[in-house]
Amino acid sequence: MNIGLSEEAAEYGRQALRALEAAGGDQLVQRAEREPGSRADIIVPVLGELGAWELNPRGDADELEAAAALCRSAGYWAVAYPVAERLSRPADLDVDGLVVVAGAAPAGAAPAGAAPAASVAGVDLRWAAVTLEGRRSIATARPPSEPPRQTAFVAELDLQPAEGDGAQDAALGLVLPCWTLLGMLDRAIDLTRSHVLVREQFGQPLAAFQGVQFQLTEAEVERSGVEVLAKYGLWSVQAGSDDALDDALALRLAAIEAAEIVFRVAHQLHGATGFCDETPLSWLSRYSQPLRRLPLGLSASREALTCRVGRRGLTGLFQEAAG
Repeated sequence: MNIGLSEEAAEYGRQALRALEAAGGDQLVQRAEREPGSRADIIVPVLGELGAWELNPRGDADELEAAAALCRSAGYWAVAYPVAERLSRPADLDVDGLVVVAGAAPAGAAPAGAAPAASVAGVDLRWAAVTLEGRRSIATARPPSEPPRQTAFVAELDLQPAEGDGAQDAALGLVLPCWTLLGMLDRAIDLTRSHVLVREQFGQPLAAFQGVQFQLTEAEVERSGVEVLAKYGLWSVQAGSDDALDDALALRLAAIEAAEIVFRVAHQLHGATGFCDETPLSWLSRYSQPLRRLPLGLSASREALTCRVGRRGLTGLFQEAAG
């Protein structure tokens, strides 16, 4: 098994990274927040020129890898557009994208009236939704009641049941957004590394202090671990594994845990400037929140994975040898 992306997919991701930088880079998310109606007008043509919307991640392994690389590039620039959700669209429904939503919560586990939600506010497209149990729906986003500054484009959804088993939908719908979050972690590490190299304290760069080096190392270990798991999760979806959803949940849990550490370290080393709009880290951190909280946050993702795998644990690479 080769869990590395093909050179073609990696190059596609690099091309997307450069195209998004040329289209505005850090300014893309800021402009989207100022002018919510403009974000599709900017992002859709840029990625359309790269053939993004013609990718068929479900039908071709190479195109699935290209879709993952594209999501990672979109995350690097914190693109405020549902790229992963559009690429996850099911082929047998007349929709433009797919979102994974939380299923019915046990009594007392969620506020009364809590509705499923996704980062699709203001995007005039047709959406499907699927739960971890494989229940499919046609989703309609409710008009946002607050500006993007408060919602990060998250909208509550109204759901109408749809036919079909959505187990494979859920696996792909979890894996691709994790690639977007991985791109955000890439950028957070890059920004922090650059900051500690130029910021000086006591006559030397912050990077010269051993404590800073330890913190950055911890963050990079977490990020690189997510990268390996993201490649494995992608392979599991490619292979049509019976454990693809379990692997996707494990990836999501690891990605959320890593994001907690990476952004904590990044904010600590940036200091107060890391929370100012003048700093890209502030935008990156804020727009990572929907990916980290929806459809399930850290504790709920851990519970969902535990309930699915129980005492048997994850299968991993050695199921035949173990048998």
